Amino acid sequence: MELKLNRPICFFDLETTGTDICKDRIVEISILKVYPNGNKESRTWLVNPERPIPVQTIAFHGITDDKVANEPTFKQLSHQIYSLIKDSDLAGYNSDRFDIPLLAEELLRAGLDFDMKNRVSVDVQTIFHKKEERTLSAAYKFYCGQILENAHSAEADTNATYEILKSQLDRYEDLDNDMKSLSEFTTRKKAVDFAGFIALDENGEEIFTFGKHKNAKVNKVLEQEPGYYGWIQNADFPLYTKKVLTAIKLRKLNNKLA
Repeated sequence: MELKLNRPICFFDLETTGTDICKDRIVEISILKVYPNGNKESRTWLVNPERPIPVQTIAFHGITDDKVANEPTFKQLSHQIYSLIKDSDLAGYNSDRFDIPLLAEELLRAGLDFDMKNRVSVDVQTIFHKKEERTLSAAYKFYCGQILENAHSAEADTNATYEILKSQLDRYEDLDNDMKSLSEFTTRKKAVDFAGFIALDENGEEIFTFGKHKNAKVNKVLEQEPGYYGWIQNADFPLYTKKVLTAIKLRKLNNKLA
């Protein structure tokens, strides 16, 4: 089944120096852009992370320091990458919990104001886990009847994820071929930031999900303890979390001035 699209959607996968969203860097990114008319555009870049790649990570994806030594940095590629995804919804495998948050950090670090306000994301892994509970290679075999060659290559994983989603739509009649509906199905929790430090409560108000103010309304905490905002801004939180918190604070200030 082909995807029903109202706007382009970018399937993408990252290979990185590790799994810490705040500290690790991209070493390879592959993007498959699918347009509403069925046309496709694919780009893959190796990226110099400007730091050594740990041995245990090299053993996982096979990308060595020598392989990326003469490749462009993410900052040098950032405008090309942003231009490709800026008008698109996003999709990937475990992308809501890892790939999108890490990509957002890299883009913000490069000075590009990335956010998800006008787009949705579809996490193909969540569909798979809700329906079958398997890995990507098993998903590809299960849904597409093929062996995933070159697993943990960003390009192979990206194309496999696209094919899996189409097969999932063929298999499960209760899944709507609509990106907003699929995004709602694959959303694990109502997080406001990617990392889940700020979420929405049952009334749709922002709350903290951690620490001494867990489950407390963000606006109330910022009003009663103004220094908490500064502590988060200066602590080791993701850049996107800091961006979201700043937007909440500015919104509250603008409401007071209105």
